[in-house]
Amino acid sequence: MTAQRIDSARRLVVKIGSALLVDQATGEPKRAWLAGICADIAEARARGQDVVLVSSGAIALGRRQLKLPAGDLKLEESQAAAAVGQIRLAHAWQEALGPHGITVAQVLLTLGDTEQRRNYLNARSTLATLLALGAVPVINENDTTATTEIRFGDNDRLAARVAEMISADCLVLLSDIDGLYTADPGTDPQAEFIPELSEITPAIEAMAGGSRSGLGRGGMVTKLAAASIALRAGCRMAIAKGEVVRPIEAIRTGARCTWFVPKASPLTARKQWIAGSLKPAGALLVDEGAVKALGQGRSLLPAGVTGVEGSFERGDAVSVRAPDGREIARGLVAYGAAEARRIMGARSSRIEEILGHRGRDEMIHRDDLAVL
Repeated sequence: MTAQRIDSARRLVVKIGSALLVDQATGEPKRAWLAGICADIAEARARGQDVVLVSSGAIALGRRQLKLPAGDLKLEESQAAAAVGQIRLAHAWQEALGPHGITVAQVLLTLGDTEQRRNYLNARSTLATLLALGAVPVINENDTTATTEIRFGDNDRLAARVAEMISADCLVLLSDIDGLYTADPGTDPQAEFIPELSEITPAIEAMAGGSRSGLGRGGMVTKLAAASIALRAGCRMAIAKGEVVRPIEAIRTGARCTWFVPKASPLTARKQWIAGSLKPAGALLVDEGAVKALGQGRSLLPAGVTGVEGSFERGDAVSVRAPDGREIARGLVAYGAAEARRIMGARSSRIEEILGHRGRDEMIHRDDLAVL
């Protein structure tokens, strides 16, 4: 069952904590551990899976280089450490994945990139393109520019937002603990292990404690927050001990971990969100041919659009209406209203000629479309 939960994922996001990747005594990357996790990544890629890494460690690597003192750092010291450490972190991943013939791409995100529509769409598009080109994105929070008010402060929630953004099937949080317990097992010998959950209740939230490693900024509180995001997005999530040399392989072969299992798939959850949670900013009127195509699960092409109503931007939710005025679908449109009016009725091959730049072939891609 555990192997299937890993192997059946089309897209796998793996979050790696600082304590796993950085040797606390030397401040250097743990090369042997990196080699093991990279072997896991290579095997996942061989199974045909997209893999995205959300990797902590930049501040831990940079603070030693800058000779910063132990303990909590000021925001500006953390940002300085991150600026130095990001270079070392990216190089460590490049060096470890290189022997497997895997290209590494560094992507720095902020909280705003996952909440502001245009930034969200740009980040989502960039990640999708990198994955289509066979690269493994290594993501971290952009600590050098994010302020206290606009930052995650931990990579657990960032990983969950990334999983949501790319419609990942599975998220694995590798940590210094093998899952969720009814209390902190480090201080309470009566703490009981919880193998599987399908929702986050107030009672479950009350079980969380703090970070124990001394390097990371997260703890069980942030992991449960990540689980809540993942469950809403239809993405299953595991909290697992990452200290073994091949942590993903260990999970596949039965190592103990806590699974959070959603009731819907990522695509279903996304389409439910589009259909029920977003207020349309405008409407696209379509012909009968488009009505038939949408009913067959296909994308909406500009050629099938006969009219554009309202004022909307790229990425906004719009209503799709049949010739008789019925709302037949809702979706996230790939063009703003002004451009949509210019290309409506045209073949996709003419978009660049009409607009002067190459955009998407679809007015609304089928993954961004919920048929009502």
